[in-house]
Amino acid sequence: MGTGTPGRPRRRPNRADALAIGAYVLLGVLVCLNYWGDVGNRVSSHLPTDHSWFEWLFSHGQYSLFHLENPLFSARQNAPDGVNMMANTSLLGVTLPLAPVTWLLGPQVTYALYLGGALAATAATSYWMLSRHLVRSRAAAFVGGAFLGFAPGIVHHANGQPNFVSNFLLPVIVARVLRLGRAGRSWRRDGLVLGLLVAYQIFVNEEMLLLTALACLVVVAAYVVQRPRAARARLGGFLASLGLGGGLALLLTAYPIWFQFNGPQSYRGLQGGVFHSWGEDLMAFVTFARDTVAGDEAVEKTIGLTEQNSWFGWPLVAVALVALVLLVRRSLAARIVAVLVVVFTVASIGPVVRFDGAETTIDGPWSYISDDLPLVEMMMPTRMALVVAAAVGVLLALAWDALARTAPAAGARVPAPRAGTDPLGAVAATPTQADGPAPTPARSRRWLRPVGYAALALAVLPLLPRPLPAQQIDPPPHFITAGGWEPFVPAGRTLVPVPIPSNVHGLPTLRWSALTGHAFPVPGGYFIGPNADGEGVFGAPNRPTSTLIYATMDSGTLPTLTDDNRRQAVEDLRFWKASVVVLGAHPREAVLRDLMTALLGPAQRVDDVWLWDVRPLVG
Repeated sequence: MGTGTPGRPRRRPNRADALAIGAYVLLGVLVCLNYWGDVGNRVSSHLPTDHSWFEWLFSHGQYSLFHLENPLFSARQNAPDGVNMMANTSLLGVTLPLAPVTWLLGPQVTYALYLGGALAATAATSYWMLSRHLVRSRAAAFVGGAFLGFAPGIVHHANGQPNFVSNFLLPVIVARVLRLGRAGRSWRRDGLVLGLLVAYQIFVNEEMLLLTALACLVVVAAYVVQRPRAARARLGGFLASLGLGGGLALLLTAYPIWFQFNGPQSYRGLQGGVFHSWGEDLMAFVTFARDTVAGDEAVEKTIGLTEQNSWFGWPLVAVALVALVLLVRRSLAARIVAVLVVVFTVASIGPVVRFDGAETTIDGPWSYISDDLPLVEMMMPTRMALVVAAAVGVLLALAWDALARTAPAAGARVPAPRAGTDPLGAVAATPTQADGPAPTPARSRRWLRPVGYAALALAVLPLLPRPLPAQQIDPPPHFITAGGWEPFVPAGRTLVPVPIPSNVHGLPTLRWSALTGHAFPVPGGYFIGPNADGEGVFGAPNRPTSTLIYATMDSGTLPTLTDDNRRQAVEDLRFWKASVVVLGAHPREAVLRDLMTALLGPAQRVDDVWLWDVRPLVG
């Protein structure tokens, strides 16, 4: 059972495993290195708003746990309506367990620690899956695990989107799915474990779980086509375990999923189908990603319309194609990888084929799919390339393992086949399991190992990640961090920061909430919520006063104000349940102070902020 067979012990952890995990941890530290120079005041240069949002999420986990409030909803942003956290990227499966760390160290430190740790953990579980279930060579598993954890597309998302690097459960889920129905296994235990894993992953990243489910569907279908007799023998146990696991996952997540689609501030689809048109440029597959040692930001501006989910560089594409050609005859696993690569490469193209930054006249596969279908309307085609990246990681491990088992020079030791490394049954090619002929004599293949290892190294080394770029951000005012606001904000009232947080005009003032542990609610914010028609839109619908503030910021000049503007300002403050308006240091501080003074009257200078106590105005 498991990874072993009768008469052969399980493969136990050893020094090689420890070295592999240590190397992954060091890579995780390297990726986050630029944050640690001033971790409290640095955010991602590429996605500072997303970075601030996730800091806020870590504080949300702490606040929900310590105040015993419903973590599926937050009233501390977008006051007074709040935010449906299940309908947003909330990372509850991480932020709640790490709440004590956030309380002790703050959300900035927790963010940086977790980001590097999630990258390393994903590589480590990928290494475990490969070394225990697919390949014999631990070096092969290390290479494949490193790519799965630190692929260019994954590191790209590490720029402010830690939910897309939180993939440490996915290799375990895949390994569990591929072992369902095997002879001698308990279908009840397999189903229960799978259900628990899937339920937990829903609270980490639903989108990556969906992509994993689609990939598993393709893998199982490819296996059934190529091994129909073996698949038929496993069918009963497979379906029983799958049904039990799916039922358990649904039972555990039924209320959160209902809340996501029917709870307060839920929505149906995104206005205008924002993501549906984002496909991967064909040139992106052979281009080096921005955050790799061979990457170039200038190329990104040409073809990087959205995200860098493939960006493998031409050497890796060339080596991967050669490896597939050489392995597909001998290895069922390689054939399944080839199917994954083809299916998800095509799926990542989107509704229109793009080439070198320009749209062609060729329709892509998504042009034939209605964007009104459930789930499809929220999917971004380019992210299908993340499955391609995972398949390439597995292919690298298979190729390295095949080289390690190539007949060496006379007198050298050939690794003995290890039973039980094959979750699908005869996936990896061995001299006895291969579909093709046995290896040729040693002398004729003596050159293959060094050449093969060199080719793999030259393909992978240019993709080593660089430290993510970070930028300085002004710390919150002392008035906020020292608690000077407390006498002005009674329970049930909000603090209105100027400018009001939004996804368009930045989130420095949202960090006031994050870095005080959600001590006070704020209007506006960075989230997806419903518009008047129930469609999802980014951020809160602008009130007239928030629109006036943003327009003044953009122009840098004080507009002509009327009594209607002043009356509307009071109405908006009353809607927000405001008790105080606060303006801290800001590049447009002078004109914003003039604007708020013209609307609300003279300001008080309290500590390092300008303050308008509006309780007499709003009642």
